[in-house]
Amino acid sequence: MKVKGEEYRTIWMEDSTVFMIDQNLLPFEFVIYESKSYFDTCFAISTMVVRGAGAIGAAAGFAMAQAYLEAPDDDFLNFILQAKDDISATRPTAQNLFYATNRVYLAGKKSVEEAVKEAFLIADEDARDSRLIGQHGMKLIKDKARILTHCNAGWLAFVNYGTALSPIYMAHDDGKDVFVYVDETRPRGQGARLTAWELENEKIPHKIIPDNAAAYFMAKGEVDMVIVGADRIACNGDTANKIGTLEKAILAKEFSIPFYVAAPTSTFDMDCKHGNDIEIEFRSEDEVLYQTGTDKNGNLNKFLVCSPGSHALNPAFDVTPKKYITAFITEKGIINPFTQSIKKACKELKCD
Repeated sequence: MKVKGEEYRTIWMEDSTVFMIDQNLLPFEFVIYESKSYFDTCFAISTMVVRGAGAIGAAAGFAMAQAYLEAPDDDFLNFILQAKDDISATRPTAQNLFYATNRVYLAGKKSVEEAVKEAFLIADEDARDSRLIGQHGMKLIKDKARILTHCNAGWLAFVNYGTALSPIYMAHDDGKDVFVYVDETRPRGQGARLTAWELENEKIPHKIIPDNAAAYFMAKGEVDMVIVGADRIACNGDTANKIGTLEKAILAKEFSIPFYVAAPTSTFDMDCKHGNDIEIEFRSEDEVLYQTGTDKNGNLNKFLVCSPGSHALNPAFDVTPKKYITAFITEKGIINPFTQSIKKACKELKCD
């Protein structure tokens, strides 16, 4: 995607350094973060400098490749195994992280060069799959569609294009008149900060709405469809995504609004039988208690926005049961969970 006329990927690697857009500073500052070691890249993943299923996967793949490049000859295997554990421990929910780490780890058993090659391949596949998701998903979008999305599953969350936003971008480029309701997505505000920034950058009409306003607009008949991304999809179709996704799915079901999950087949976890098996990450309470913004002079600051002395609970994801999902939009096409076996469809699509 282009920023100020220049083409960018969300994350890329040059020599042994990984470069990524610092998402913690958006939309106020556009800064490229440099990770010079696998441990730096682990830090970037865990602190959400890079975030989103595909981007996390690409970062994990690059981190594993960095580990192979850094490993000392006299302790090579132990270094690699420790690095693999460190990378896997950064975020527990996103399937793409483990998928990419394992692929590069196995490739590196052949040679360091093969590990680096595999990491680049994973990033390229992510960009390609996101583009294909857009091509398949845009067919579901009618002219003048009013679409609600949650969190950020745009190009920032992947290497390029994104998942939930990719069909919207392509529908817009195809000349369709689309409007997007952007859930703010508390506590970190990925909708208000990242999705809105992307849509503004692409000149797509949108409005940010409070997380608890979706029912109001649905009840008014002002939402035609919901498209969200996914961090892990169990083989029965249960889907983990950013906290708040479940309530949007329940509301969509109540008001007979199609609810689509857009994700590459690398996000399907065939070793996970159902949603109860998905580990849900709990993050720091500070993300709830504090917010980051700019003061009147444009300086970026952290502000306490809750009652002093109170504590918070901060689950980062929830799980939406398959029964609430109309269909999955993948790079290979549309999967209908009610007419197709998820496991069979995934096997046929070679997502395992």
